[in-house]
Amino acid sequence: MFTEAPALVLLARQLGEHSLAWFTGVLALSVLGAGSVCRAWQQRRTRTLPTGEPEEPRLAAALAMGFLAILGAASLVAYIASKLGDGRLLGLADQALADAIGDHVPWAALVVFSWLTHLGDAELLAPVCLIVALLLWRKAHHGLALGWMMALGGIVLLNPALKRIFARARPLHDHGLALETSFSFPSGHSAGAIVSYGMLMYLALRLLPARWHVPAAMAAAAAIVTIACSRVFLQVHFASDVAAGLLTGLAWLLVCVSSLEYARHRKRRRSRP
Repeated sequence: MFTEAPALVLLARQLGEHSLAWFTGVLALSVLGAGSVCRAWQQRRTRTLPTGEPEEPRLAAALAMGFLAILGAASLVAYIASKLGDGRLLGLADQALADAIGDHVPWAALVVFSWLTHLGDAELLAPVCLIVALLLWRKAHHGLALGWMMALGGIVLLNPALKRIFARARPLHDHGLALETSFSFPSGHSAGAIVSYGMLMYLALRLLPARWHVPAAMAAAAAIVTIACSRVFLQVHFASDVAAGLLTGLAWLLVCVSSLEYARHRKRRRSRP
């Protein structure tokens, strides 16, 4: 009986029944949160270190936090994977959420999500990757150009490898708005979105005037959340696939940004008299 289902499955069913409202709330919180964090970061940067004070402690702390975040993301992905499979609780909750979305989300909303999900397509991001790399190289930002290519190229290699390891089947749907044939776990669109738009935000913070930083952070958050959620609404991924994709992408993004910041620090040290 449905009333005898575990609490997590019941919660997933309820979330699916009100999924559009939840999506709107999560999107708004993510965009406002990204803008607030970026503003706070800007204000912190205005209080620069006194001349001559070493930057190594700050750099070491940032790298340590990034390393811990990477370990945490990897551990969470492994935990999610361990709870999937026939009859396991997380798998049942995934299916309950997908079924509820299929039963309650209007057709018009699905059509909109079928358009928005293309923001995470490789066919769109590949030319964007090339154009951005060429612009960076032309402006003599050679390190950033290589870092940008490393970030996007790395996730293109990493995600399919993980898909083959876990070999999870995709959820079933009959709306015909989206068709995917590869394995489901983790979500490639979600991983690619957080790496691509996260790196674009990082480049904006590095290269654009300060007045563009907050809008760039808010736009990146909106794109990442919308693309990730679209995969669940279109039922081409389970929610756990998307969560794992975001965690995988976040871990790789932290690796790339940490590497670029370390290289930036080293270059600045060498340029000092």
